[in-house]
Amino acid sequence: MDKPNAHNEVLPHLFRQEYVKMTAVLCRHFGLQHIEIAEDIASDTFLKASEHWAINGIPENPTAWLYTVAKNKTKDYLKNLSVFETKLKAQIETDILQKEYEFEYNSQIIADSQLAIIFAVCNPANSNEGQISLALQILCGFSVEEIANAFLTKTETIKKRLQRARTHLRNDNFQITSLSEIEIKSRLETVLKTLYLLFNEGYFSKTNNTQIRIELCSEATRLTLLLSENSLTNTAQVKALLALMCFQSSRLEARTNVNGEAILFEEQDKSLWDQSLIQRGNYYLVNATNGNEVSKYHLEAGIAYWHTIPSDNEKWKYILQLYNQLILIEYSPITALNRTFAFAKVYGNEKAILEAEKLGLTENGHYQALLGYLYADTNIDAAILHYTKAISLTESKAEQQTLYKEIERLKQNKS
Repeated sequence: MDKPNAHNEVLPHLFRQEYVKMTAVLCRHFGLQHIEIAEDIASDTFLKASEHWAINGIPENPTAWLYTVAKNKTKDYLKNLSVFETKLKAQIETDILQKEYEFEYNSQIIADSQLAIIFAVCNPANSNEGQISLALQILCGFSVEEIANAFLTKTETIKKRLQRARTHLRNDNFQITSLSEIEIKSRLETVLKTLYLLFNEGYFSKTNNTQIRIELCSEATRLTLLLSENSLTNTAQVKALLALMCFQSSRLEARTNVNGEAILFEEQDKSLWDQSLIQRGNYYLVNATNGNEVSKYHLEAGIAYWHTIPSDNEKWKYILQLYNQLILIEYSPITALNRTFAFAKVYGNEKAILEAEKLGLTENGHYQALLGYLYADTNIDAAILHYTKAISLTESKAEQQTLYKEIERLKQNKS
């Protein structure tokens, strides 16, 4: 017998797992131009579940129950098209009504539909922010408020961003009934970039909401894993990106303390690192390097791999070599700063300060924090000055708290 309110514990988990899959299959049926219809039916299904299960208890197979209800709601909807305007009704009748008896849920259709909708959402016409926001909403089932929290942005800004992205999605005429090799090749780079950005938005999030950060990383990893399970998308880059996500995720629990404050890499409790994720990362990285291809994901996965080996003092020269290659493939300020940190580990802080100053990123909080770290052993006043500047340049309370602690530590050492 179910315990009272047990459905309140089960439904949120099922919603995260099944809402996206359900929407994907419904979009396969209705077409992306009618994505709101698919989302409404999926939402109504979960609403009915919350009402029905509260009275009658959780069914023996809750997932099957949900899909049966969704299928029935779809049939009911198709029988009541008269509620729509004549023009739309006619369009839906020709595009959808004839497919009524083809409408089915099974594991293969669900997997294919999810894969196809990933490619549909990752539309090059949208900005990076638009793609990530749309991915969070459609592929991950996040609410507008959750997306706004993840970006530390106003909900109205997110609504406008999503409205623009959805317009592109509807007008794109991208078919999700099946994926061709041409469609995959034309969009795979954009898909991987979106998933990479989605993961980083969680891993390097500016929000101090730990749960949101971990959830973003988990969703990005789940979607990348989905790509690796399909023969058309199981490429070397996909496996390299999945390896990177596994390595980075293995250290998530060690990156913050119980108060949500950031813990520097060198001070992390290595016993909290998830060894099973590290092993999975090793597996995917080995399988990603069977050919001659070396992408940014290969290099970043290699760097993340070396970070999982805490006792090897020689690792920093390998990390620096990988950063030297990475910065040639794709320059970014964060890559340049991370390379400088590795440079310091190999050649010392004094030479690294000269390397850092060449970057000229004076209005970058991470740049100021790095200089604070590099000056800490030789010039405490300069280190405090840079840390203070870094605090003024970041909006993350967790980062600010970590920097304040470093300043206090340096002041104690000075006295």
